[in-house]
Amino acid sequence: MTKDIRPLLEIPRDRLDAINAVLLDPDSRVMNDFLAVVEKYGTPEKINAKAAEARRLPNLLAKVKATAPEYINDLTWLAEQRDKSAFISIADYRRKILGEKAAATQFKDDFAVTLEVSAAQYFPYVRAAAERAIAERSLMPGRWIRVRRMKEQEADGDLPAFSAAMQIIGASFVETLDTKGTDGSNLHLGGPETITGYFGGIGQPNEHALQWLDEYLYYYTTYGVRQVLNFNAGTILLGFLLHRIGVDIEFKISVYFGSDNPYHALWILLAAKLFSRDDGTSPLIGFNWSNSINNETMELTAQFRKALGFENVVRFEHHIVETWKSIVVQPYDRRAELLEIAGHVANISSPRPGSPSSSSLTTAAPNCWRSPATWQTSPPNTKAATRKWSKLSPTRPIFWITSARRQKSSSLATGTTCKTISCSKWRPATTPPVR
Repeated sequence: MTKDIRPLLEIPRDRLDAINAVLLDPDSRVMNDFLAVVEKYGTPEKINAKAAEARRLPNLLAKVKATAPEYINDLTWLAEQRDKSAFISIADYRRKILGEKAAATQFKDDFAVTLEVSAAQYFPYVRAAAERAIAERSLMPGRWIRVRRMKEQEADGDLPAFSAAMQIIGASFVETLDTKGTDGSNLHLGGPETITGYFGGIGQPNEHALQWLDEYLYYYTTYGVRQVLNFNAGTILLGFLLHRIGVDIEFKISVYFGSDNPYHALWILLAAKLFSRDDGTSPLIGFNWSNSINNETMELTAQFRKALGFENVVRFEHHIVETWKSIVVQPYDRRAELLEIAGHVANISSPRPGSPSSSSLTTAAPNCWRSPATWQTSPPNTKAATRKWSKLSPTRPIFWITSARRQKSSSLATGTTCKTISCSKWRPATTPPVR
């Protein structure tokens, strides 16, 4: 090319002046509506103070005692295991895996991959996972994703219990707010197959964007929930604006946003830089890629992520395995690719929403993926006749999820299922589970 056209990409400063004019316009309806929602909860300083108070462990435990006192013993047990160093250390885990080689191996700690659980819907899973980690001397996940209905987990005490557990073990976690287009407002949705990738994702139609903001501020000030999923360009912008005015929101872009190429990532990170604070921070702390990306897309994005000062701020999150049905075309197993890229692209998290395709899955039960901890097989005598069941393990005791005390089962003899069912529809263990 005879002429260098790159300088034509420079943005004149008067374009920034035009953006500021819109943001600061006292007659701007969209900005006034945004600020009105914030003002319901106070100034940014008061909002952060309320959140910090709500997040204090004694206050979370008080909420647990009021709504789910049966979980207090589990939280106490978890703290005891932490205090007596029952969990394996990174150094000991390396020795367990590598033996004598561990002492002479130079580890790239700057490129360590976060082990992420996606999704952990019920609090009892935490203790079950901890018990297994201690027994097997395996690592406890450092990041947990939740997609259970917020109002449901608030009502049965699971929300404060899970928040307290994350504080005790020092892990981060992300909640999914109830406000989203799956409530019927997005007319394009017709089931799981149309949610992922079609029509811009699940959506936040019309007034839903501000409802999402309102819902976030409620859980932030009431329970101290700081990190939430974000899957719509409008609510991503609201997150940037909220952080810009001083509220300490953090969010993770969901896989449902469908970010599948470096240019898509570029405009998101450019917006993050545009609204970043003077200290360089951004509320965008997790960037979950579409399942369709390859390693090159992450490598290219890592280059400008670093140039924008976000290498240690924005974590790349990429599903390594996926649930068997409705989300991706199977087989889907990206573990080998993760190992290829982990040594030179920093700050990656490895969510595991499913099991490896080599698991003993049958065509009769394509949706039941195996999980390290599972739930009770026998329906207890509780008022909760209908509950959601977790994914099942063929070899470990499982638990029935209710707001009552967790009850352990010695085997899978009584039955298994992955579906929302009632006790009257209990299936024998020989029946392939379905979801």
